[in-house]
Amino acid sequence: MDRFSLTCKSERDMDKLAHIFSYYISDIVEHVLCFGGDILNITGLSAGRISQVIVGDERQQYLLVIGRDVDDVRLAQRLAQANEIVLSWNCWMLCEQYMFEVEIMREDEAVKLRDMRIIDPFDFDEHFDKCLDYLPHYRTSAETLRTALELDPHSDLDQKLRKHIMKNLLKKIDEGQPVEYVSEFRTVTLVLVSLEFHKTAWMLHLCHLIQESALYISTVIEKGGGQLSRIFMFEKGCMFLCVFGLPGDKKPDECAHALESSFSIFSFCWENPAKTKLVSISITNGPVFCGVVGAVARHEYTVIGPKVSLAARMITAYPGLVSCDEITYLRSMLPAYNFKKLPEKMMKNISNPGKIYEYLGHRRCIMFGKRHLARKRNKNRPLLDREKELEAFQMAQQRCLHQKKGQAVLYEGGKGYGKSQLLAEINFLTQKEGHRVLPLMLKEADSKQCFYAIQTLMAIFFEIDTCPAYYRQECLQRHLRGIVEEQLHCLFNDLLFVKFPLSFKVSHMDDVARQKKVKACFIKVLQEAARETPLIFLIDEAQYMDAASWEFLETLLSSMPIMMVMTLTPIFTLCGWAQHFLQSPQAILMPITKLATTSLLRMACWELGVVSIPQELQIYLHRCFGNPLYCEVLCQDLLSKDMLLFHDLQKEEEENSKWETLSANAMKSIMYSMFPANSEEGQELYVCTVKDDVNLDTVLLPPFLKEIAVSQLDQLSPEEQLLVKCAAIIGHSFHIDLLQHLLPGWDKNKLLQVLRALVDIHVLCWPDKSQELPAEPILVPSSIDIIDETKEKKTKLDGGSASLLRLKEELSLPQTEVLEFGVPLLQAAAWELWPKEQQIALHLECACFLQVLACRCGSCHGGDFVPFHRFAVCSTKNSKGTSRFCPYRDTGSVLTQVITEKLQLPSPQDSSPFQMKPSRTQEAFSSECCRTEEEFLDQVKRKLAQTSPEKDLLTTKPCHCKDILKLVLSPLTQHCLVIGETTCAFYYLLEAAAASLDLSDNYMAFFYLRKASSLLGQPSAFSFLKKHKVKICQFEEATFCRLLSEVCFNMGHITLAKKLARKALRLLKRNFPWTWFGVLFQTFLEKYWHPCTLSQPPNNPSENKKNLAVLQQQVHCLSLLWQLYNLEATASSYRFACLATLMQKNSAEEFANEAQVVSTYVELSQFSQSMGIKDKWLHCFQAREICRHLKKPALENLVLSVLFRSAFLKKKFGLCVHVLESQWALISQGYDVLGLACFYSACLDLLLYGKGLLFRPFSECLRFVQIYEHSRVLFSQSNVMLGVHSSLAMWFAQESQWGLFEHYFSKACQLVKRTNASLFGAHGFVRFLECHVLMLQKIPEGIFMHIPLELRSQTLEYFKEFFSRCVTCPVYHQWVSELKASVMRCEKREFMSLTNSIRPFDTCLTRIWIKGEFLQENNS
Repeated sequence: MDRFSLTCKSERDMDKLAHIFSYYISDIVEHVLCFGGDILNITGLSAGRISQVIVGDERQQYLLVIGRDVDDVRLAQRLAQANEIVLSWNCWMLCEQYMFEVEIMREDEAVKLRDMRIIDPFDFDEHFDKCLDYLPHYRTSAETLRTALELDPHSDLDQKLRKHIMKNLLKKIDEGQPVEYVSEFRTVTLVLVSLEFHKTAWMLHLCHLIQESALYISTVIEKGGGQLSRIFMFEKGCMFLCVFGLPGDKKPDECAHALESSFSIFSFCWENPAKTKLVSISITNGPVFCGVVGAVARHEYTVIGPKVSLAARMITAYPGLVSCDEITYLRSMLPAYNFKKLPEKMMKNISNPGKIYEYLGHRRCIMFGKRHLARKRNKNRPLLDREKELEAFQMAQQRCLHQKKGQAVLYEGGKGYGKSQLLAEINFLTQKEGHRVLPLMLKEADSKQCFYAIQTLMAIFFEIDTCPAYYRQECLQRHLRGIVEEQLHCLFNDLLFVKFPLSFKVSHMDDVARQKKVKACFIKVLQEAARETPLIFLIDEAQYMDAASWEFLETLLSSMPIMMVMTLTPIFTLCGWAQHFLQSPQAILMPITKLATTSLLRMACWELGVVSIPQELQIYLHRCFGNPLYCEVLCQDLLSKDMLLFHDLQKEEEENSKWETLSANAMKSIMYSMFPANSEEGQELYVCTVKDDVNLDTVLLPPFLKEIAVSQLDQLSPEEQLLVKCAAIIGHSFHIDLLQHLLPGWDKNKLLQVLRALVDIHVLCWPDKSQELPAEPILVPSSIDIIDETKEKKTKLDGGSASLLRLKEELSLPQTEVLEFGVPLLQAAAWELWPKEQQIALHLECACFLQVLACRCGSCHGGDFVPFHRFAVCSTKNSKGTSRFCPYRDTGSVLTQVITEKLQLPSPQDSSPFQMKPSRTQEAFSSECCRTEEEFLDQVKRKLAQTSPEKDLLTTKPCHCKDILKLVLSPLTQHCLVIGETTCAFYYLLEAAAASLDLSDNYMAFFYLRKASSLLGQPSAFSFLKKHKVKICQFEEATFCRLLSEVCFNMGHITLAKKLARKALRLLKRNFPWTWFGVLFQTFLEKYWHPCTLSQPPNNPSENKKNLAVLQQQVHCLSLLWQLYNLEATASSYRFACLATLMQKNSAEEFANEAQVVSTYVELSQFSQSMGIKDKWLHCFQAREICRHLKKPALENLVLSVLFRSAFLKKKFGLCVHVLESQWALISQGYDVLGLACFYSACLDLLLYGKGLLFRPFSECLRFVQIYEHSRVLFSQSNVMLGVHSSLAMWFAQESQWGLFEHYFSKACQLVKRTNASLFGAHGFVRFLECHVLMLQKIPEGIFMHIPLELRSQTLEYFKEFFSRCVTCPVYHQWVSELKASVMRCEKREFMSLTNSIRPFDTCLTRIWIKGEFLQENNS
């Protein structure tokens, strides 16, 4: 066990060690208790008389056992090797020796047990019955093993026993915390004190020495913030194990306190050598298990870990010293001259103990402080969000220069807020202006040295801090000459470490007079220097400045024009002189706040050297809460652990055929976080992604940051700590009901009381700052039965459905039931404190609680995000027998009511109060297909008008699916992963991905699917070897492929999207042909054979929903396929797209009363319009109304773009601006690059033809195109980009920048053949034709050097192609006819005389062709 302890390298190893140790100890304890004994220590076997001694005071006491037999058992323990039993000699003498075979190891000292002499046949029962004669305390029943546990309550006994329990554990016991909630993994500092007494000491005298030592050690350790954990006895000596940083005791500087306390103990124990023979102390720092081990009947609180064993080895290796390991040396932040490196020595079972140091105590070294700041300015990383602070300094500086009065600016902010970086920036700016700057950074130890800050500042001023010691006196004399009398130079001997001869005048001064004279000389010297060059003092960490220095600085501030800039950390209590300094009218206290989220992300990009970071990394960095230092450390930690991949942004993207290689392109498909302020030409730009095998949710914090967060946690009360630790299991955001479920024995009143306290100190906060905690509990205690093995057989819906509905509605509503962590890193640090076994148990509780809420919100009437998901999977039980599904509710909204009438719920208990009986109009509507989309929309509009707000939930409550994704689905996947339920995790990852796509968050859908992909494992190159790590059914695999296909489509990876959609269809048993012959054959089947094979849906509701689940996925896949083929303007693609729409229509009609009629009609209308098949297309305002009800942001954005075109064509530019405002508000909520392209295309139209209206500047539009034009999302959207590039070309033509005109026009020429007849395609075609007409106009002017001779005929061909293609967009026909007429007039040379003084875009569109004569000419 000891060897395993020393080889532990991670917290997982220590978790395993603690589990094994507790397991073995539990068995040993139970056996010993059964035979009437008890365990005081784990050593060896001995027998005889012992003495019990209690040491300590009235507050804390410790039980010791001493005597010769205790020494004997320690000897036996030292002699015993692995798998051996060694008995002391006295124990052997008391045994029935005829029963054992032994080996004498040392005469009269110890024997080794080799075997038992068993006489055949051996009857164990008979033997055990004989043993019971000697065991009067043996328990023959299943009652309590310890009689002490059966004692009646006794207040006096209780008070005595409480003295033997550590105070931090006692607080938790008094709080009523369960034993399993007490244990933690945390970093502590261990102090092991070994006292060896003279062998001649009497027993009574020895007890007095131990008592005296225990009292002093306990007092010193507690004063430093630690606790004396236990006392061990050995031959003529004892060991004291002290621990700093136990739960509730963590301090930021515990290593320094441990070293100083240890040296104080060392000095005290050596004061009387006659009493103590040898004193050795070892100090180690590292992670350990702090908690309860043993059996239920007998357990104790202890610390286990490799650092405990290392401390014991160091005692033996370095006797008579105060030794510490390297981590303690580094984390103490004490001066290096207080330590001495020790030689390496061999230690038992330790191969590499690291560097060991001797602590020499706090000594003052003859040296000055260093002239530096904590930070150096980085020219490549500008200061973020500190303009206000810099302005305060600059204003104070101006007052100092003009009013000739001293000024002080003190920046106060928390640790890591960027105070030192701000000082570095001020240092750079002031030195650039020619000012003399004296920078200084202080440490905690400096506060104990009188006048240390001024001593160091003056050494820097005199430039003697860096010069050799032999030259120091000469350098100082040169600076003092002519300012300070030579006979006063000796005043600086002790202060500045020089040796001027003592003058008669100085020799007659007392200490007070000398100090006053020194200060007067310093002021005089500084005044002389300030007359030549302005002086600036920069003091970092000024809270560590001594009182004498504060006093001098206040005098200096009032006596001369000097500038002082300092930084303070608010958690420290300043001395009286410091507070007096702050009250000076010439001092300004400037608080430094945390960085804004956008600035923090920019900082992360600079730290990583990228222009954008993925969204999951942004969420990971949100735990910094605006603290720049935390952000920097987290980024460096990710780099050191090699968890990120970097991709060249300018590298040309290739069409990927594998899902596993899409991470980089997914990052390039979203908006970038920042760009370099002055990006040079040819500068390489990168984006980063998280490696596929990395889960940022479980990445451990860097030790530095974890220590900070744990120390903040330990400042809370025990009940507050417990609440925070349980909330950390849930996640960054948590619901009060779920939190109460994890807190055993807590009622709602107690919960709200503790929550109020935590909110008051900003440990927790509300997502909406305007919300306040309710005075009375809003919720009654939950009556939901958690689904587990014992409760699964109960009826879950009788009487519980109302409570279930209430909880769902409360979780989805943005009330005060949801809170968030308000302290940086606290949630992550508190989560890491839990032992692994307890972590899993709590995550399982969370998963069982949340699974009943994992469905759409009440506004969307419940149901799965993947339609009918739960009905289609093969099994609804996981490996542990717990259900992973909530009671299903799929009641329809108004839109579904107009097309469904037979949607059956699983049981009457699940019926929704909002479900109404279908009316005759609904039946009529669903019984026959609408002839046109317009007729369909009219019926939907009438149905919406007939619905009153009081009866329709959809019109009274907003959608909260986004909150459910954040608070339920996303945490649920994490809970399932932690507890190892990968099948359930895969299920909820699909749900989360589908929810993200519904919310138009394509990247988060990609994120969830990538997690799901990692669960499945790497695909095999051979299909027959394919084997998933997670057992999933064929439907889930098909759904996974369909969701992947949609994500790839949104990212512009068309080939991969087709491949995945086909695979999904194949898994759904609906193949899609690959060849033109297959298309013809399949088209024949769909047109003639499929309608004949339609069957009525089965009567079994469950089976019906399984079929519906498959049908829904088929419709989605076919919809994706026609959209994918519709992007390619080829005859072959046209045939494939037509087949896909036909198959989609047939699939929708297969179960006519329950199919996706709304989306099918809308999509068929869209396809017909883009292909030029019909002459009707959707009414925009009605379509947007549907989109709002459906909560589809991407679709709503598309409709807004169409609305803009409609208003623009009617020249209603005010309405255009209003539409753009709505569109920008919608786009700013997410990362929709395609939506941005449509938006900026509209902005360009408004700039060109909107009579001077400016919604976004042209530079912003151009920058967007330059950044994102190579994105695969836009690369696949030829229709939109044709209009964008053509509009840019027209703008540059307006500005007479013909080179740029040709550049963007050439890009448009490459796109025109890839467009179709959709609205955006027609719009882009019109802009492209305008560019052609403009080039024809400018030919006589000789502007273009390379114009093909066939330009006019080519232009006329394009006109012909437009009229033949865009038959579904007649709104542009008059416009294009006018353009064509202008080309015809241009040949007669009548055109140029009218347009020489008019802008090209006005000529083409608005002013020349108003009379319509050319339109008539063209029609003729």
